[in-house]
Amino acid sequence: MSLANHHFSPMTELLSAKRPKQHKVAFVADHVFTWADFQADVAQNTQRLLALPAQRVALCFGDSYQFAVSFYSCCYAEKSIVLPGNYQPEAVRELSEHFDLLLHDDAIHLTGDIQTINPVIGNKSSVPSWSSLSAQPCQITLFTSGSSGKPKAITKSLLQLDTEIATLESLWGAQLADSKIESTVSHQHIYGLLFRVLWPLCAGRPFAVCNLEFPEQVVQHANIDTTLISSPALLKRLNDEHSQAELRAIFSSGGPLPNNAAQHSESLFNTLPMEVFGSTETGGIAYRQQHCSTTPWTLFPGIEAELNSERCLRLKSPHIDGEHWYQTADECYFHDTVTFELRGRTDRIVKVEEKRVSLVEVEKRLEQLEWIEESAVIAISDTSRLSLCAVIVLTDIGNDELEKLGKGKFWLALRKALRDWLEPIAIPRKFRLVDEVPLNSQGKRQVSEIEKLFQS
Repeated sequence: MSLANHHFSPMTELLSAKRPKQHKVAFVADHVFTWADFQADVAQNTQRLLALPAQRVALCFGDSYQFAVSFYSCCYAEKSIVLPGNYQPEAVRELSEHFDLLLHDDAIHLTGDIQTINPVIGNKSSVPSWSSLSAQPCQITLFTSGSSGKPKAITKSLLQLDTEIATLESLWGAQLADSKIESTVSHQHIYGLLFRVLWPLCAGRPFAVCNLEFPEQVVQHANIDTTLISSPALLKRLNDEHSQAELRAIFSSGGPLPNNAAQHSESLFNTLPMEVFGSTETGGIAYRQQHCSTTPWTLFPGIEAELNSERCLRLKSPHIDGEHWYQTADECYFHDTVTFELRGRTDRIVKVEEKRVSLVEVEKRLEQLEWIEESAVIAISDTSRLSLCAVIVLTDIGNDELEKLGKGKFWLALRKALRDWLEPIAIPRKFRLVDEVPLNSQGKRQVSEIEKLFQS
């Protein structure tokens, strides 16, 4: 693997990298954190952590520079790192059995019996001569934002993260070169952790301390020297009112990016988003640029894949556990050994009156209609039976038709149109109109929020 970037250092060698003292690491408004700042801040916080007995340290930060300092300080102090998926106080408290100490900034306020400290930033301390980090003892625990129930803990090693970062640099390092990194996603999840903080650090690209929250901010910060790390949740909110500006590259992950959102991003920023497919468990699996809605995915180098008897993807990857196959619920069709199409998740198949119904297919049939922009279909049990319920976002044509026909007749016309494609049991019994499908900060559907819309 050739890494042409002379700034690039593996995570385990990062702190001993010979970079100019004034090299930019991170930036906020009119302040820049330099390489000298970063080394001094990691040194000081490592010493503090070494003096504490806590072994499992949770990191909860809105500020990505303080997060990066704390992450590396934990590694050098040989602590295990725990990353709660968000920093809402109750969500963090719910995970407290997983950690002994919470390191945080003012994005979070916890009271009670959880031991918390803030990192010390900006006190110039002497910088030691750094040794290589051992990739093995440092464990990082992340949590999947499960659509229902409790978050599930997934543990990664530094080596797994390092391997994935080297792959990212080999694929896109030359294109990103000396661009700076802006982001709309949180570093508390695997995608943001890698793309927003650790990859830029290893590659010597300065990253923004704070996230961009709104489409207007994204447009305002766009220029040819900026790479945007984003998600479908934000890219779908860009519209024709936003002015054009060029970006070096856009990455999108966390959920499916509709083709029209991909095309619109290209017309605004003169670059088609690079979509990354993966999960907390698997890390990055594949990538594509959606020239059309059927553009296939290409496996990351170093990943082996095959299909099981249900045509679901099995993976062998250094980002997971290089020795064993990992089974997903993603049904796929392979064009050759490295390119494939996603056909939907088999765990989104339900039995209605003893017949198997794919919720993905019902959504696809809804979205084929010119009235419907986007849909989300769930199965809800009421009294004795399971029935399908759909939330839908209408297109302009759909809104006109609704106004013309009125609600009752519109629902009848909608069901009639679906009958050409779906068996009667697969046609949703209840519909709710929404302005947008409820998503969490990672672009994943909030099933519990969707269910609430149907609780009469």
